[in-house]
Amino acid sequence: MAMTGSPNEITDTDPTVGTAAKPGRKGRIARRIAAPLAALALTGAVGAVTMAQASASGTSAKAATPTCSTSGLSVSLSKRLAGGMNHAGAILDLKNTSGHTCALRGYPGLGLQDANGKTLTSKTSWGNTWYAQDPGKTTLTLKNGQRAQAVIAWTHANTGTPEARHAAKLVVTPPASTTHKTLKLDEWVDNGLLSVTPVAYAYKVS
Repeated sequence: MAMTGSPNEITDTDPTVGTAAKPGRKGRIARRIAAPLAALALTGAVGAVTMAQASASGTSAKAATPTCSTSGLSVSLSKRLAGGMNHAGAILDLKNTSGHTCALRGYPGLGLQDANGKTLTSKTSWGNTWYAQDPGKTTLTLKNGQRAQAVIAWTHANTGTPEARHAAKLVVTPPASTTHKTLKLDEWVDNGLLSVTPVAYAYKVS
């Protein structure tokens, strides 16, 4: 260091002082690099939010299709089925009459009643029937007026005996419902045992 002017004035001529400015230049360079990186990170974050929103929107759209309610379905036996070895059955139609699109999935619940509406002891087996194989559960999207089907089967070898139930009515509970509809049946059902397939758009039964 050198003394100049006033005895108390000090001029810094140490060469190491000149290099003290280098950290400042590095800082400016670091800031120049950091700015684009921050922008890139922000762009990525915005993209992730957009994708999440799109995904949520798609999920919401799928969830918007309501399950078909019992009140929004017309239930009927569209075809009676016969066969050897005392087998009998029917094709169950469930028609969407709700006025809007709805979804069905799974097996309908079944029950039997006598002519007075008294519940008869019965049991329903879900899966294959004498007339149709179980294709597996699948979600059906039914437009207004569109039908789904299930195949019902039973045997009547013991007609007129205590081992059979003389059913005047068939009780049908649509999948995922707790209320039912009642159809005329007038059939003898061995031990009250019924079998039914899951709902499908259609079954080919000869």
